[in-house]
Amino acid sequence: MKPFYKSIGLLAALSLGSCNHVPEKKPEKGNDLSVYEPKEYVEVKHPDWSKNATIYEVNIRQYTHEGTFKAFESHLPRLKAMGIDIIWLMPIHPIGVEKRKGTLGSEYSVKDYFGVNPEFGTAADFRRLVDSIHAMGMHIIIDWVANHSSWDNPLAKQHPDWYTKTPEGHFQPTPWYDWDDVIDFDYDKPELRKYMTGALVHWVRDFNIDGYRCDTAGFVPTDFWDNARAELDAIKPVFMLAEWESRDLHKKAFDMTYSWTLFEKMTAVTKDKKGSAGLVEYMAHDVSTFPRNGYRMLFTDNHDMNSWNGNMVANFGDGLKASMVLCATINGMPLVYGGQEAGLSRSLKFFDKDEINWSAFPYAPLYTKLFALKHSNRALWNGNEGGVMIRIFNDKPEQVISFSRTQGKDRVIAIVNYSSKPATATLDSKYQKGSYTELFSGNKVTLAGADVFKLAPWEYLVLVK
Repeated sequence: MKPFYKSIGLLAALSLGSCNHVPEKKPEKGNDLSVYEPKEYVEVKHPDWSKNATIYEVNIRQYTHEGTFKAFESHLPRLKAMGIDIIWLMPIHPIGVEKRKGTLGSEYSVKDYFGVNPEFGTAADFRRLVDSIHAMGMHIIIDWVANHSSWDNPLAKQHPDWYTKTPEGHFQPTPWYDWDDVIDFDYDKPELRKYMTGALVHWVRDFNIDGYRCDTAGFVPTDFWDNARAELDAIKPVFMLAEWESRDLHKKAFDMTYSWTLFEKMTAVTKDKKGSAGLVEYMAHDVSTFPRNGYRMLFTDNHDMNSWNGNMVANFGDGLKASMVLCATINGMPLVYGGQEAGLSRSLKFFDKDEINWSAFPYAPLYTKLFALKHSNRALWNGNEGGVMIRIFNDKPEQVISFSRTQGKDRVIAIVNYSSKPATATLDSKYQKGSYTELFSGNKVTLAGADVFKLAPWEYLVLVK
């Protein structure tokens, strides 16, 4: 037997030998950088007609005295003239009776995914409306409630296993919510996914609608939406709007999501009397973290504002027009909620009749100007088709928001005193030098590099090149 220390020495020598061994040189990959190339996050192919589109939400029940498709149809020429491209109808399906809220119930308590609410008209009436919208060069999407159904939807008896249950085994609203008039679907069931996808296909294939606004889209698994989008696009290019705010839905399923964050940052200034730092932060994050080719829906009002205990007048006050201008010039697609152009000053009732007053249109001229610019000036187009927001620094950053967007030869500069006090601001506009036309006044404006603007409270300028 070898002495212990000699064994250690032998092992050390072997170890040293292995350390001195030069590994075989692997072949070089050359200058191939393909694996490092940046990749577009958004895989969805947007319909070409959406690249400079605007969107308009319609509550058929409240829109006219009759509350029907036929009555709403008479408003289409006015909406076309205002610059609307996508008509979004709140749910058109029959409403559940069991545990109904109010006298008419919630349109989001769906009793039949293949049916038309008889209060609004017939399937033929709806088909005629779709055809009329298309004849005017506009497009139509309808609201889709995938997360839950009414208690008396036949599916509850035919397929009770398609719903989530309480620990006692009973139907339930979506957990943690007080949506007592609906019961929650279980998307772990492949049969439910197939049924719901078939219903989505039905309205695109058989009625030629152009897509969907999907209610509480984040409550439904993303892979369901990914597959549904693929099946819908196999029929025709569709447009999908998710009532949600997250990146993952943009990858394969949705063209557009909500920007509640912008709404919150704007109302922090107009309603809560804070400075504009939060709004600047929003724009910084939009440029740096949001998928470049994803669309964001921007708004000063929509039907969800009922839950905010407010409306556009209560939330924005004297800053309403300035907020509308921001929504039409910031990166994203502006929404008009039906009645906004008429100065709607209250939240419409959700479960009962509450007709919109169409006696005047105080905001229609503003929208018409802004939407005509969005259509014609590529800087304001959506996603990759539009220009990136470039901050123009100024010496009144707590009051004045100033930025430019450029695409090709087109440029738009927005200068907004987003405050209740007058402001005299000097803009560091050396990279935007040139001659412009102000959108609303028609005045010629020349930027020389250190330009001073005197702005009244909530005053805005939109410079166009």
